[in-house]
Amino acid sequence: MSNCAEGLSTKQNIIQATMELIKTEGADQVTLRKITAAANVNLALVNYYFGSKDNLINEALKLLLTSFQANFSVLDDTSLHPKDRLKAFLLQYVELVLRYPGLLHEVLGKGRITFESRQDFTSFMKTTGFGKISGTLEEITGETDTEILYIMMMQINAAVLFPLVLSKQIKHLENRPGKEAVERQIDILFAHYFAKYESSR
Repeated sequence: MSNCAEGLSTKQNIIQATMELIKTEGADQVTLRKITAAANVNLALVNYYFGSKDNLINEALKLLLTSFQANFSVLDDTSLHPKDRLKAFLLQYVELVLRYPGLLHEVLGKGRITFESRQDFTSFMKTTGFGKISGTLEEITGETDTEILYIMMMQINAAVLFPLVLSKQIKHLENRPGKEAVERQIDILFAHYFAKYESSR
């Protein structure tokens, strides 16, 4: 193996180990000692490839947020009914939150660290993400008032995420809802939430 390929493999290994730590512990709990142990490398290698822990955390979070942004592409799939598009997006969203529970905490600005990817993500949501979701909601409901669409977006998001947050906060709820339970929850939510609009269209 060439030095270049070996170096790339080592760098990817460090990022992957960091992403796994963010997944299990949240970004603000990740330490260099934990990273080096998980990646089975020494501190000098982490510094060589990334310069600092903050740079490494930022790069790992950027990769996670890029994968989250990719989930929005399903909202562009006009071969699907708008409700099916929104459901597919929410299921992907939930899957990512379940896989990386610390990520949502950081994106919302609740963590103890600051990273430049948060600004990039906020910008993406303002310029693209919110527009895609509200556009899909407009297709479903016929509603055109942007304030109402924003409120609907927040309500649906909260209704889907709240059980996941609750299961994490209450210690005796060891098992988080599985994909089937989340899908059923979304189906029930949509049936009630959009009933008014279906009967009037």
